[in-house]
Order: sequence, then structure tokens, then C-alpha cells
Amino acid sequence: MSFTVRAITLDLDDTLWPFAPIGARIDQVLHEWMLEHSPATAAMYPVAAMRELRERSFRDHPHLHHDLSALRRLTLREALEKSSASLDLLEPAYEAFYAARNQVEYYPDALDGLARIARRVPVAALSNGNADLQRVGIAHHFAFQLGAREHGAAKPEASIFLAACSRLDCDPGHVLHVGDHVEMDVAGAARAGLRSCWINREARGWEHAEIVPDLQFTTLTALADWLDANLTDRDFAQDHTRDHAA
Repeated sequence: MSFTVRAITLDLDDTLWPFAPIGARIDQVLHEWMLEHSPATAAMYPVAAMRELRERSFRDHPHLHHDLSALRRLTLREALEKSSASLDLLEPAYEAFYAARNQVEYYPDALDGLARIARRVPVAALSNGNADLQRVGIAHHFAFQLGAREHGAAKPEASIFLAACSRLDCDPGHVLHVGDHVEMDVAGAARAGLRSCWINREARGWEHAEIVPDLQFTTLTALADWLDANLTDRDFAQDHTRDHAA
């Protein structure tokens, strides 16, 4: 399949790096931090109990599902309050969490594939998560980062996709959204009028009843190869002329 791609929006968690190891590390780092700074909190909320509290906060505050940082702070506040700890510990505890959250281990293909893609077309990070690309160290590959928290709504809402297209100065039909999640990434992008690329690292079968991705690859390397084969020199020149004029 060949079509015009003038820009890419790119998911982060489970597209550039797996999130599960990050989540496990966060749990352990926070517990060790509490052991040092608030032993009573650590005793009342060991790893499993803190995880349960976080999941309950998520269920009880659906209006904050676009703001994972606010939900994390709510969890930490409740744990500190119920263990009679000082709320002065809230922001230091959050910073311990956030430092661990931004320690990522990339998929083997991710960095090289991202660099190749970013040399071809403007790339915007589009994520429901709260990773900070400056802290992670790859912000230089991106035109900008748009998170659900900053936008006020999360994928698969059409508005976040369309806001990214507007900032990229591209029609949605000329923007390719790339991500791992069937509903949040592929279906959400398609409903908003973008092209969609499913990064299917486990080579699963496609199961969505109504929507199919425009592209499907197991790695970002394969997407970079597709762009090399299908993006013409004329497209490349137009994109970069616009970038320099902006």
C-alpha cells in the first residue's frame, strides 16, 4: 500500500519501549523511598497494597484518566494521609516516582528506527502516558510532544489526534499515527481521519471488527524501510522546505 505521509504522530509506551518493566521498577523504587522517608507509609502500603490503592484511585476518578500524574499524586496523598505522614513528602515522593518513570529500556529497533523516521518526516509524540522526552533523552527527534494531560483528553478521542495534526500543519489524511494499541492508537486515529500504522511486536492477529490499520509492522525498522521505499524525494523536499520556513 502506498499513500502520502507528510508527518507522523507516534505513541511512546509499548511502542518505543515496554512499559511493564517501568511499572515494576516504579513500584519498587517508591517502596524503597517510603522505607527511608516514611516507614509507617511503607508498612501500611507495601508494593501490592500501593498498587491496589493506585488502581482504586483510577477507578474512582474517571474524570482524571487523561492525567496520570494527577492520579499518581492522589494515590501518594492518600497513602501519606492514612499513614499519618507529613504531606511535605508528597512532592519528593512524586519526584522519586517520576525519575523512575523516565528510565526506559528501548526495544532493540526503536532508537535507530526513530532516528531514520525523523530524518524523513516531522514526528510528534502523542501519548496518554506521562513520559518526559527531555528526561528520557530523545526530544531532539520530535517536532513536539502532546500528552493527554496537556490536551485535556486522551486517545482514542479524536480531538487529541486533530490537535496534533493542526500543530503539524497537515491534513489528517496526510498524517500517519503509529502505535501498539488496537483501540487507542489504530482505531482512534482512523476515526479521526488519520492514516494508521499498527506496531504489532508479538505478530498477533488483527481482531477489530470495523477498522483495519493502513500499515502493520513488527518493528519501527520496517516502518522506516517502508517510508524509504514510498516517500518520494519530492515529498521529502516539500516537508523540509516547510520546516525551514516555519
